[in-house]
Amino acid sequence: MKLSLGFSPCPNDTFIFDALIHKKIDTEGIDFDVFFDDVETLNKKVFKNEPDISKLSFHAFAYAVENYALLDAGSALGHGVGPLLISNDKNFTDKEYISQHKELTIGIPGEFTTANFLLGLAFPALKNKKIMVFSEIESALLENSIDLGLIIHENRFTYQDKGLHKVIDLGDYWEKETGLPIPLGGIVINRRIDPKVQATVGRLIRRSIEFAFENPKSALDFIKSHAQEMDEEVMYKHIDLYVNGYSVSLGNKGREAVNILFKKASELKLIPAVNYPLFVEDNT
Repeated sequence: MKLSLGFSPCPNDTFIFDALIHKKIDTEGIDFDVFFDDVETLNKKVFKNEPDISKLSFHAFAYAVENYALLDAGSALGHGVGPLLISNDKNFTDKEYISQHKELTIGIPGEFTTANFLLGLAFPALKNKKIMVFSEIESALLENSIDLGLIIHENRFTYQDKGLHKVIDLGDYWEKETGLPIPLGGIVINRRIDPKVQATVGRLIRRSIEFAFENPKSALDFIKSHAQEMDEEVMYKHIDLYVNGYSVSLGNKGREAVNILFKKASELKLIPAVNYPLFVEDNT
């Protein structure tokens, strides 16, 4: 059996999937047809019901839940891992000032990213958003073509080196509001696939992550080949930030965080009502 599998070229995803797609573990007769895209592109492919398995943002999952269910392994949740709102102007680091200036332009990494959802929770009045590739947001701030930037991924580690300033850590905002880890992205599988196969894929991803933790340098060449202009130290900082126990298994606390994210989003009418079970259940 061959299943299509999409994930980002970021170090956390290549670290997670290296053992799986390179058959460093037993894949139980399943082969994977792999493609790489940024998360917003992956979101849109999922909206079209195209891939069998894909990474996507939890915000986007609300718009795809009719056709996809969330696997227990592979998610990015955690503490201190949220998106950052940053600025090139120290005057814009005052949260009250920002709340009062609805005209400010914000560069965001995608409409359906969880980062954008969290921005809506923290600053509901800010509507002047410009969708950009996440890696171009810092440059746009330095060129003063936007007032604020919403950054994710490895940019968390580079913005200060460029003289940019943090306004707020939206992950910290979420944690203070809920006391739970922030759900950023997950791995979903198409509901058209047999439930037994869904459960098998979930177990294989878990084993792939466990292999990566046991052999952290095994994936280094694969990670490097997709990490643009990133040194090894930054790559592993990135991995440490986004790949953790919740990636191995959501557990009760991880599932609670996802459920509350959807509940809050529904209450604010940021997402449509969700009438399907969210999670793949391994009953085998």
